[in-house]
Amino acid sequence: MSVIDDLTSELARLPGIGRKTALRLTYHLLRQPHSQSRRLAEALVQLTERVRACDRCHNLTESPLCALCADPRRDPAIVCVVEEASDIASIERAGEFRGLYHVLGGRLSPLDGVGPDDLAIGDLLARIEPEGVKEVILATNPSLEGEATALYVQRQLLPRGVRITRIARGLPVGGDLEYADGVTIAQALSARREML
Repeated sequence: MSVIDDLTSELARLPGIGRKTALRLTYHLLRQPHSQSRRLAEALVQLTERVRACDRCHNLTESPLCALCADPRRDPAIVCVVEEASDIASIERAGEFRGLYHVLGGRLSPLDGVGPDDLAIGDLLARIEPEGVKEVILATNPSLEGEATALYVQRQLLPRGVRITRIARGLPVGGDLEYADGVTIAQALSARREML
């Protein structure tokens, strides 16, 4: 296997990158100055050597605590549970949530061999009493696995006496009923609320 094939194969393993795009990226890198390719390689090495899971919430960070956990302005009584660290950025973009997070590191998927012990559920449960958590928001994806994960976490939290909420699902703002699928419309109808 040539060096070009090797890099193309590695790039094609990245999510959203097919073989054709990987080959285009490989040729693009070959056209760049050597210094740029070295900076990219060094950035990848630094990424794998320095980034780690936050000791508290499992978000990605270079320090023992991530910037969110270290921020004294965040409300530690509310914890939002997400599947992956990348989900935090989506919630933070909205600018509405001021609590803390907990990253599970995936979702339950028996077919893929992912069970409760493979996720950071125990670490979440261990945070409840010592940190004075009053509410846990389950923000797992609305997929079959995400729903199963939310249900499992809910059952684990029930004996701890905290308020457990689930993010709402339904039609996006600016969406059109004509293009929405039946499950989305059903969820939007079941999560309807009084107009004030």
